[in-house]
Amino acid sequence: MLNVEIRRPSTEDINELHQFFRTVITDTFNQEGIGDQLEDLEAEIESKKAYLTDDLISNGEDRFFLLALEREKIIGTIEHGAASDLICKCTDNALKELHEVGTVFVRPDYQRKGVGNLLLENMYRILRNKEIREFCLDSGYARAQNIWKKKFGEPAYLLENYWGEGYHHMIWRVKCEVGKID
Repeated sequence: MLNVEIRRPSTEDINELHQFFRTVITDTFNQEGIGDQLEDLEAEIESKKAYLTDDLISNGEDRFFLLALEREKIIGTIEHGAASDLICKCTDNALKELHEVGTVFVRPDYQRKGVGNLLLENMYRILRNKEIREFCLDSGYARAQNIWKKKFGEPAYLLENYWGEGYHHMIWRVKCEVGKID
């Protein structure tokens, strides 16, 4: 049984988080069969670093991260903030006013142990406390898309072959309801 602590990041976490992003994103790209797309991989890592910087500089106002730790080691992340440019572009700004939940990452050796669900439940509570009742979430990764479809049903937006032949992008619009996570 995992003994997971959920907390906000601090400046002392920056280096570990940067390495965490590199580890998880590299593993994701390899699992998706796109590990050779180094430019896209680096861009994804840099975007997550920028989100973290936005969180720390704004004290959680622009981006708001939560970390999952076991034995003081970061094993998962989640964040929310303004809907990304990608979401706004792909939905013709239909979701522009919603918050986006993203950066839902779990270390490969901790996946399928409930860490992601724990992070999502904590984020739901925070969103409800901020009186945010609906959010959006997107993914271009097939493995993550399968998880989100099980949790939230079919996406509101399906962009077929968005990332190339057979690589779709999906966007969900999700009500922030109590007991939503299985």
